[in-house]
Amino acid sequence: MAQSLNTVAELTAPGIMYVGLGPKYGKILVGDKAFEFFNDRNVEEYIQIPWDYIVVVYASVHGRRIDRRFKIQTQRGTFDFSSKEVGKVLKNMREHLGDEKVLRMPSMAKKFKNSFIGVSELVKKLLHKKTK
Repeated sequence: MAQSLNTVAELTAPGIMYVGLGPKYGKILVGDKAFEFFNDRNVEEYIQIPWDYIVVVYASVHGRRIDRRFKIQTQRGTFDFSSKEVGKVLKNMREHLGDEKVLRMPSMAKKFKNSFIGVSELVKKLLHKKTK
């Protein structure tokens, strides 16, 4: 039987975890010590992420609307989730993590721009080495 890390459950919301071959439906639990996801079909399939292990949380925002999906980046990998109550989930997570760790997910244009800047800086370095 799965044992929760939290002593107090601040929020329980329905959610989906995207991993492997398909989505896993279950409950998201935000508590005083960790973010947890428990599968509805098999309670032994769960993820528990203590607040100390979370590096950053990315939320997908379109204009003024928050999309249902969010990503949690940890020291060991990235996990994708979605929830109908994403606003409440992110707000509770922000109380534990702080504003600097709950960020907007970069848009496609920004990702393209950043990759273009990275490639152009690499080309500059290579050309600078050849001229020396």
